[in-house]
Amino acid sequence: MPKSRTSSFTRRGFVAAGGALGLVAVLAACGGTDSAKGDGGKDNGATASGAWTFKDDLGKDVTTKAKPKNIVAFTGTAAALHDYGVPVKGVFGPTKTADGKADVQAGSLDISKVEILGNVYDEFNVEKYAALQPDLLVTNSWDGTYWYLPEASKDKILSLAPAAAIKVGGDVTLDKALERTADLAKSLGADLNAKKTVDSKARFEAATAKVREATKANPGVKVLVASGADALFYASTPDTAADLKYFKQLGVEFVTPEKLDEGGFFEALSWENAGKYKADVILLDNRTGTLQPEQLKDKPTWNELPAVKAGQVVPRVTEPIFSYDKCAQILEDLAKSIQNAKKVS
Repeated sequence: MPKSRTSSFTRRGFVAAGGALGLVAVLAACGGTDSAKGDGGKDNGATASGAWTFKDDLGKDVTTKAKPKNIVAFTGTAAALHDYGVPVKGVFGPTKTADGKADVQAGSLDISKVEILGNVYDEFNVEKYAALQPDLLVTNSWDGTYWYLPEASKDKILSLAPAAAIKVGGDVTLDKALERTADLAKSLGADLNAKKTVDSKARFEAATAKVREATKANPGVKVLVASGADALFYASTPDTAADLKYFKQLGVEFVTPEKLDEGGFFEALSWENAGKYKADVILLDNRTGTLQPEQLKDKPTWNELPAVKAGQVVPRVTEPIFSYDKCAQILEDLAKSIQNAKKVS
């Protein structure tokens, strides 16, 4: 699971959002009910009565009286829906950088046309959310929870509109997360037979083949998934994120850290011990708030890593936008990195 960058870097270190909530009435629509029945979402969409239903990856039958129009989503999920032609009214999560540009997680979204309800991990303006009169909230799920909903205001948020989550961690691989996101988009009106979508899926499949070919042509390349912070260097396991699990299936050989955190996602190393794991290629967390190569030059032990010396540090899209369009590019870049890597560890 990719961790949001906070001062303590804890998994769910949320701060109470607070704020007066009395201005807005709770919408009549409520969240879905738990259910183990159904076929995992294959029958999602409008029913004969005009109601909309979707079985999400938390096992909930999410239902509204009609197909949702006022959709609010986690930024990355909104970006994926946008690629399928499904618009959203509001977003929460990293959307705008300090200089006003679109965050990497916003993808192709026009951030000037969406209401930003929160731009950091523990921020969500519930009053603005209610004012949008949301029909549906959508987000990802890494660990069975709604990603980026602050713990302090989660219950209030979930009382205002139904919520659907797509699983992108645990036992899910990238291809499955893509399928489920496409299922959700289709239920919301996306045409999966549109030329752009068909071409993007074909590109993704071709990129998958390129990664397989690269790992076979250049075997033994060791890849470390890492993230840099001021005080610590994080080495991530490839076994808990949908993208990394998929890369592993395609033949990518990862360095797996030995002593993972309580959640089982990464090992936190002091910068003095940043060289504990040797790798030929480093996939470096590209999210806003993490240290990038130019900033990491100030860390002596970073400069001594074999992959750094060899110039084999490449960005990792730690929280992918789960559309075929965006994930095809990720796989193409990975294939080039493996194909061109020299063994230096």
